[in-house]
Amino acid sequence: MSKTPIVKPSDSIAAEVVGAGTGTKRQVLISDQEAPHFALRRFIMEPGGGMPKHTNTVEHEQYVLKGKALVGIGEKTFEVNAGDAVYIPEGVPHWYEADKTEGFEFLCIVPNKEDVIRVCGEPGC
Repeated sequence: MSKTPIVKPSDSIAAEVVGAGTGTKRQVLISDQEAPHFALRRFIMEPGGGMPKHTNTVEHEQYVLKGKALVGIGEKTFEVNAGDAVYIPEGVPHWYEADKTEGFEFLCIVPNKEDVIRVCGEPGC
């Protein structure tokens, strides 16, 4: 774990395809190996892309960088836009559907704890 500041260009970090998603990639900008308490990730969804309903065992704090999407959290659906902040409590089912013309990008901050992800339809979701 680094005890020194970290500054790096985001375009130097590979974007990995998120297997459970559609048209979705993720960059780990600051990993759990680099910072003591939180990891910082960037999600990039192509127009019409998204993530299926799932749960995580860690909370999520998110900030929308670009575009808009429908985001389901629990039993509610929200339209979120660039500049919006989103909080998803641990264990709450959630999903994403990016706008069909604009796409959707957001930063996601999660605590450095074990995160078990369950796609709904699997046990525990």
